[in-house]
Amino acid sequence: MLTRDRVGASLMCPARTVGTNLTDIMVNKKRITIRELGGCMAPIWPSYYRDCEAVIFMIDAANPTQVSSSCIQLLSVLTAEQLQQTSILILFNKVDLSCYMSLVEMKSLFRMDDIIACAKQHISVLKVSAWDGRGLDEVFKWLHSHHKGKHLP
Repeated sequence: MLTRDRVGASLMCPARTVGTNLTDIMVNKKRITIRELGGCMAPIWPSYYRDCEAVIFMIDAANPTQVSSSCIQLLSVLTAEQLQQTSILILFNKVDLSCYMSLVEMKSLFRMDDIIACAKQHISVLKVSAWDGRGLDEVFKWLHSHHKGKHLP
């Protein structure tokens, strides 16, 4: 989970998502509800697709052994009928670790150019660190621009 504290100066310690978490965040006076679903919850992900305005798909860039399973899960998300008009943000996380694979390596392993060319959805790709906040501002900008909800006063 990527969150800044109220001041925006420090970050909460990230934790692996086990199960499902529901979080409301404010981005430029818009309340955005984020439902986190851990990878182990993939069999029930489709039950949440109906209410999705956007999907953020996070991949561990420091764990090359999970690339194939992450790619299969991503392809499953992209081919879901209910998500055909939904914007997708793919995050390569853990870029703060010395052992992370570069964005070029990850895109190559995932054949990201082919996926983007064939997908019906608009797909954006960013690299982030949930630990030190790198890339978090870009994620918030993406959320703000892809959220269809109401502006709050």
